[in-house]
Parts: sequence; structure tokens; C-alpha cells
Amino acid sequence: MQFLSTSIPDVVIVEPRVFGDHRGFFMETFHRQRFLDAGLDLTFVQDNQSRSAQGVLRGLHYQLRQPQGKLVRVTRGRIFDVAFDLRKSSATFGQWVGEVLDDERHRQLWVPPGFAHGFLVLSESADVVYRCTDLYAPGDEHTLLWDDPAVGIQWPLQGLTPLLSPKDLQGRPLSEAPTYA
Repeated sequence: MQFLSTSIPDVVIVEPRVFGDHRGFFMETFHRQRFLDAGLDLTFVQDNQSRSAQGVLRGLHYQLRQPQGKLVRVTRGRIFDVAFDLRKSSATFGQWVGEVLDDERHRQLWVPPGFAHGFLVLSESADVVYRCTDLYAPGDEHTLLWDDPAVGIQWPLQGLTPLLSPKDLQGRPLSEAPTYA
């Protein structure tokens, strides 16, 4: 298992070792001690899975009182996964990291608490699994507007018209969104 840095030091790409042959493959997606050795002391309390069609854009979601760290991976398909730093005290506040995650390279993205998270489905469909460090709290959920110019995410739309939920269509621009201290 390798831990690769990104342009935001707290956001980490996790690259598992994949052992494959004619029967299929095996990989370890989480090993507490390996994560600890990489400086990631994580305790997960909830696992989630979604299936989305091509062009679905989910996010950018976050919780303030119960911030969730998320370890995101794709079990089927391909997505563009995004972490946006909403921590005002951080040197990387207002910056984002985007990574393609798919079922071939098996990379995972660690999105720490204090970040908004979202993804765009690039394949015909995608199954996304994410482990969370805190429970989902519907009354604490916030949505950052996915296409706010102040956020500046360069989504690889490639002719796709993103499909958004009503909640995501009403996301707030960064100038109006509550942020972390």
C-alpha cells in the first residue's frame, strides 16, 4: 500500500497493492497499522455505497458540527472525485484536489474532515464506496455550489450535462457557505 501526496497535503491518494491472476484479484483496502504509519489515525463509523449513472454529479457535501472524513473508492466504473478545503485556518483554504478513481487502478482518495466532497461519474455507471469517520447527520449537511466560479473546480464534463439532485442544484456559493474555523 502506497500513500501519495497531492497538492493539498492533508488529501492523500491511497494506492493498494493488487494481486491478480486468471481467477481475478485480491487487494487490501484498509489496514489500520499501515494508515497509522502514514500518519493517518482513522476510525471509521459508517460505510456508504452509491450507484450513479453517467453524468451524475454528487456534491459538494459537508457537515459542520459532525465533519466527516471519507475514504473513497470505486468498485465499478470511473469517477472524477473532488475534495475542496473549507477550513478557514488552513493555508489551502479554497483550494481543491481532483482525482480520477476507477475499478482498474483501484486508487482511493482520503478526504479529511473540513472538506466538501463530490464526484462526477465518467463511465456508463459507477459504484462508489466510502468509509466515514463520523455519522451522517441530515440536519447538519451543507452543499457547496458545484460550479461556483469562486470554487473553480475544473470538472471534466467532456460534453456531459451534469445530472444533479434538487439539493445539489441549490448549493450555496462559497461567499455564502458556512465554513470551518
